[in-house]
Amino acid sequence: MSETTTLKISYIFPNGDKYEGECCRTSDGVVIRKGSGTQTSASGVTYTGEWDNDKMNGRGTLTHPSGAFYSGLFRDSMYHGKGTYRFPDGTEYTGTFNNNRFEGEGEFTDSQGLVWSGMFHNKAALGLKLKVNM
Repeated sequence: MSETTTLKISYIFPNGDKYEGECCRTSDGVVIRKGSGTQTSASGVTYTGEWDNDKMNGRGTLTHPSGAFYSGLFRDSMYHGKGTYRFPDGTEYTGTFNNNRFEGEGEFTDSQGLVWSGMFHNKAALGLKLKVNM
């Protein structure tokens, strides 16, 4: 698949989603998202960041209408690599993600502002330690 010149477009999908940013045309003539761009879904979810192969790939920020957001690395439109996810209640996880899941070393800030660090795996976080600020 050889790609040619980068184009800047503004496109509204049939479902109401909107994309503004860079793209390119494949050798088959198909236009795919590649480069920097912003996509806003009809439900109000917004992604601003890097695209490759028509998916969220690279660094970006995904914001939900609930107030939740993720900022960090993406691979194939999933949270993957280093990032921060903030929940609508203000609690926050900063660390490593693997295919949309907390995976590896990270820190979780609870609703009282206490920071817990340790290893995370799927929905488990065994052996967390409270970080004490002195």
